Amino acid sequence: MKVLFYILALSISVFASPDMSSMANVEACKKCHPIISEEFQNSMHKKSSIYEDKVHKAIWDKHPAKAKGNYKCAKCHTPNAKTDKQKHEGITCLSCHTITSIQHHDKSNKNVYTDKVKTFYSAEAGQENKILKYKTTTTWYGEKTTIGSAYHDIDYTNKNYYDGQVCMGCHSHKQNSHKLAVCKTENAGSKNTKENCITCHMPQVGGSATTVRISKKHAFHGFAGARVEPRKLAKYVDLSFSKSSNGFDVVVENKAPHKLLTHPLRVVQLRTKLIRDNKTIELKTHTFIRVIGRDGKPSMPWVANEVVKDTMIKAKEKRVVKFDDTLQSGDKLEFVLGFYIVNPKVLKKLGLQDEKELREFTVLKSENFTVK
Repeated sequence: MKVLFYILALSISVFASPDMSSMANVEACKKCHPIISEEFQNSMHKKSSIYEDKVHKAIWDKHPAKAKGNYKCAKCHTPNAKTDKQKHEGITCLSCHTITSIQHHDKSNKNVYTDKVKTFYSAEAGQENKILKYKTTTTWYGEKTTIGSAYHDIDYTNKNYYDGQVCMGCHSHKQNSHKLAVCKTENAGSKNTKENCITCHMPQVGGSATTVRISKKHAFHGFAGARVEPRKLAKYVDLSFSKSSNGFDVVVENKAPHKLLTHPLRVVQLRTKLIRDNKTIELKTHTFIRVIGRDGKPSMPWVANEVVKDTMIKAKEKRVVKFDDTLQSGDKLEFVLGFYIVNPKVLKKLGLQDEKELREFTVLKSENFTVK
């Protein structure tokens, strides 16, 4: 396993104070990490604030805490924001690369940030016991060799960056005042150094992580997910087909260590078409969803005290979907597994009905089979 995280360089001036609010943003890091910075600009980490995430803003606009000016979401959505400009930056390089440990709590976890000036954490196979400091040596022939970055130290010793625990400060769970887990990501995805949150959502892609030390690949900093590069996650889902005595079965296998989609607004659908004698017949659409609410009805997250419905495909589950349609030899079947970022039934209530991205059905996986 090659580099999971590469540290984004900062200009020398940002280290005048240990206060993270005085440190540079992504623009400074771009000087040494242009490819990573470009990926990051399109990520949901970068767009995590209410100024760039329309879904987050729509929810926050209805939250009773807004009237009090108490932005409870800040600790994860804008963790380093102390100025108006920083509030627009969302999650920055500092937000992830200065986490020293995770505090685990029932309501939600908390990131603990280092107070070491000029120190960023990263992970790289073979470097687990090293703290890399900038150093330049000169040979007798005048040849100079540079080790590390002139702008920051790299601490490779933090184990949280190897097993994905670094993600669990914000992505573990969120419990509301009624002690209901509004969303939850099982910690099984952050205990294995070979397969975890980082290896799945930050897969190795082509291009050097830095201009200081050239590499063929780097960890994808666009953070693959439902809204960015979802097809990068398609390999964690399999669709298989088998004929039965009174119809056929489709098996949807979720290889991920958490539910297929964890956000309560998401809706997953399996759409099926039967092609026979050049005619296309749309079969029943199967929907997988987790609905939270109160008194048996859907509600806003802060009001909910129960799970009204939960058919979402679970971690490592092989969900068997049965069809009672009789097949004939030569029939062709088309299966499409995809999702909506926001439940279509909720769009109008949130005032998001005109947002094209949110109305679209995103394909995650598709398969074709011919009946013998």
